[in-house]
Formats: sequence, C-alpha cells, structure tokens
Amino acid sequence: MRVVGLMSGTSADGVDAAIVDIDGRGVHLLAFDVYRYPSALRTQILKLAQPETARLDQVCHYNFVLGEKFADAVIKLCRRSRIAVGSIDLVGSHGHTIYHNPEGTLYANMRIRSTLQIGEPSVIAQRTGITTVADFRPRDMAANGQGAPLVPYADYVLFGHRHLCRAIQNIGGIANVTYLPANGEQRSVIAFDSGPGNMIIDRLASLVTHGRRRFDLDGKLASRGEVDRALLNEMLGHPFLRRRPPKSTGREHFGFAYVDRLYHKAVDRSLAAEEILATATAFTATTIAQAYNRFLPTMPDQVILCGGGAHNLALVEMLRRRLSDVEILTTNELGIDVDAKEAVSFAILAWATIRARANNVPGATGADQTVILGKIVPGK
Repeated sequence: MRVVGLMSGTSADGVDAAIVDIDGRGVHLLAFDVYRYPSALRTQILKLAQPETARLDQVCHYNFVLGEKFADAVIKLCRRSRIAVGSIDLVGSHGHTIYHNPEGTLYANMRIRSTLQIGEPSVIAQRTGITTVADFRPRDMAANGQGAPLVPYADYVLFGHRHLCRAIQNIGGIANVTYLPANGEQRSVIAFDSGPGNMIIDRLASLVTHGRRRFDLDGKLASRGEVDRALLNEMLGHPFLRRRPPKSTGREHFGFAYVDRLYHKAVDRSLAAEEILATATAFTATTIAQAYNRFLPTMPDQVILCGGGAHNLALVEMLRRRLSDVEILTTNELGIDVDAKEAVSFAILAWATIRARANNVPGATGADQTVILGKIVPGK
C-alpha cells in the first residue's frame, strides 16, 4: 500500500508530507518535503491555539484553509517526486491541533476529555481523489485515553528490536518519548510527553531577536550562553513535570503566555539573549533526562532522536551529558529522516486504520482498551 502521511506540528511551521510504501518487508520512505505556511497564515494558526485570541468564525474558516494546504502538499510532493497521484492508495492526516484537553472538564458530573484538530479531511479527499484518514485522537479519548501521544504504534512498527531496549525521543514543539522494551509486544510499550521540546526555545529566539529569527539555528546562540541555574530550577518546578504518565501537554501549558512571562523574568534578571536561550535549552534537555529517570522502567540501551530538535547541536550535546551512559543516535541512522518521522508515523497509523488494526497504545495514552483510531473519508 502506498500512503501519504501529513503532519502539522505545534510550531505551525508548515505541512510535513511523506510518501511511503508499506509491505511485508517494512516501511519504505519514497519522498518527503515540508511545505511552509506563509507568515500571515502561521500567525493566524497560532492565534487559534490561544484561547485569548481564538475566534469561532476563524476556527471554522481556517479548518478549510488548512484542508486546502494539506491537499496541495500531497499534489506538490507527488509532482516533485514524479510519483503519480493515482498511485497513492491512502492519505493519513494528523491535521493541526488548536486545542487539547486531556485532563477533561466536568459536565453533568462526568469528566469529558476533548481535543480539536483542523485541516478538513473532506477537502483533502475531494481535491486529491484519495481516501483520507484523519482525526486520530478522539477515539482514544472516547476510550478514556489522553489522545496522545499517537506515534508509539508507529515507533513500535519502525524501531522495535529483539535485543535492544530503545527510547524514541521526538523533539518537536513538545518532546515525547516512546519506550520500546527489547523483544517487547505492543502492550508493553510506554510513551508520554516529557514536556516542551522546541516550543519555548523558538518563542524565546523570536523575542530576544525582536522577530528576526524564528528559532535558534543549530543551537548557536544557546551554545554561547551560560545557564542561569536559579531560573532553570524555577522552571523545573512546573507541576506537569512530576505528574506520572500517561500524560500529554501542549500550548495550553507551555504556550506564548507561559513563555512571555518567562522572558520578562529573564529580562528582570538582566540575562543576555544567549543566557536566556541556554537556560531554555537546558530546560528541555533536563526535563527529558528527568523523565527517563522518574518514569521509565529501566534506562534504554539507545536513545533515537527525531524531530526538529535533533538538529539543535546545543540541545543534543546537553542531552549527551545528562544521559552519558546511553548511546544517542538519530532516526537518520536507521533509514528514516529525522524531519520525516512524524509524517511517516501518520502514514502508518492510517494504514493500520484502513486494515482495521487497533493502533492506539493504552500504555501510552491510558485508554481502557485498544481501539482503531481515525475517521475515514472516501476518495472519488
């Protein structure tokens, strides 16, 4: 089966699109690209993720705008890679999360969990003519799960090993880990969000450079600064970090409001830009390492990095120091581009859905049972 996986992460940089072939021998990545959002669109998407700035009419409108962008990504990637659109059997789209409430809110004495992703799959199916699977989170939440993290099933398919215990560490806007015991079964997989990944670093990079940079390229600014230990320790007191899995998070905890308060504290301490970014980078590295020590059954033999944070040399070096007894490598070394990994994962999830295979991992989400995730929109 030939599948396109689509992903738009919390950083709202654009649509990640991957074309894979899935057969009895495994998953084969054929093509990958990122289709950046125009600056004005990215600004609007980020506004939708903040309750203070979100508007109902805009949520409705941009749900369809992103559907068009996702469909366009499929068509452009096929054209660039010279793969016929007609050869694609399936599209798996994560959409873009604008609100995620895994703890739930009380209604009529019931705690109702909820989540909302935009990027209308009906538009994707109509424009491409390809059956589209989307909206993966809600079914897990209906089974009393947190609806996240979603990729552990794909991690299990891609990276499970007979002899090695592995931790697949994605560092996108949020950092999440999938723990794969050696020779383990799907039910033995553990996964959770460890905390922020690039989200705080990226926002601070924009603030300290007055909008000239959207992220700290290769961690160069952070590598030139000293960590402010007092501020780091204050950040490490965030209650999410001590909460036991299953757990997931996003902009509701570590979004602009949190980062802007953090930035003003740093300015009040007269910290230089490099010191601010070094401290934020150390926060991500420390929360990942602490999560391993607190919540994993054993330290893994290997940590396999993916996501944009795998390019941040300062962050990777901080991780190496904090996990000095563990081999650290990237998915590149195992045949999957670090930037493509999330999009590939949604291709695998969609493949499992259409095959009627349960593709959530209760050990990751806390769901009562395994379920088949996703809603299917037929193509032409």
